[in-house]
Amino acid sequence: MSPMLVPPDLALYRHELAALIQRYTGTDGTHDTAIPELRLRRSSVHIEPTHSILIPSLCIIAQGAKVAMLAEESYYYDDSSYLVTPVHLPVTGKVIEATPEVPYLSLQLTLHPDRILEIIHETDWQWDGHTGRGILVGQTPLSLLEAAVRLVWLLDTPEDIPVLAPLIIREIIYRVLKDEQGALIAQFSFPGSHASRVLQVIQRIHHDYAQPLQIEQLAHEVNLSPSALHKHFKKVTAMSPLQYQKVIRLQAARRLLLTENKEAADAGFQVGYESPSQFSREYARMFGRPPISGRRHLWEAAARTVGTDNQSFFAASPMNIYTE
Repeated sequence: MSPMLVPPDLALYRHELAALIQRYTGTDGTHDTAIPELRLRRSSVHIEPTHSILIPSLCIIAQGAKVAMLAEESYYYDDSSYLVTPVHLPVTGKVIEATPEVPYLSLQLTLHPDRILEIIHETDWQWDGHTGRGILVGQTPLSLLEAAVRLVWLLDTPEDIPVLAPLIIREIIYRVLKDEQGALIAQFSFPGSHASRVLQVIQRIHHDYAQPLQIEQLAHEVNLSPSALHKHFKKVTAMSPLQYQKVIRLQAARRLLLTENKEAADAGFQVGYESPSQFSREYARMFGRPPISGRRHLWEAAARTVGTDNQSFFAASPMNIYTE
């Protein structure tokens, strides 16, 4: 059935989106699509919490529910809501509603800052200068859900994707910006805003996470005082720059341990730790187990979940991508 023939009812569009995602995935896991910005996810079981980096993206659940943890904050979203972030954030995600009969089904759409900025310029967007958290959950309106269905439907006609996908993605971004919390997304696209300066610092940390963090130098580069940088960075990320860097380092080390079978000390040195004991303590504090036993536990969990006993399961997703 063409989505244009579906009555304007949220429940019907949710069912349609779930059916499409089920058809284009078929198996558990994260699936790339012919639309570069679009990834689909299916999970029929509750798996281990996922520690990784949420890239700038919009996440819409068609079936099931999930919780994302940012520092000490919890963000719950399900088939009636969406989660969006315009900035890289280290989160812990866990699917909390999924069964073999009714699997968790969702889509993730990568957001590009230039597209957001284009829409802001064309709509004469007004912004109050407030700095807010770089992640939000909103109620999914009919207009957004209908556009998401049309985007996934394009996978049936690959020849239409180059022309129509950018138009629908643009519409989706517009719908999110027009929502009541759209200013939290727009704040990162205004040159000179505190949020845009925090974004620059986040990008620097990601590029140089293994290097010592020079707060004064970073503040100077974005034309802020060290205290102002700390204040606005915490408003956006719920953590200080040093805490953010530590999480990035530990997640990078975990990826090295899982996919390259490195020794704990080697992984720690590679991501910037000078002390193996400090690395082991902070790793255990964040992930609940020391590096080596934690690796063994995750491999065993992967074997129970997807039938693999090696690191191939974890090598499937790059360290800097958190699949919604």
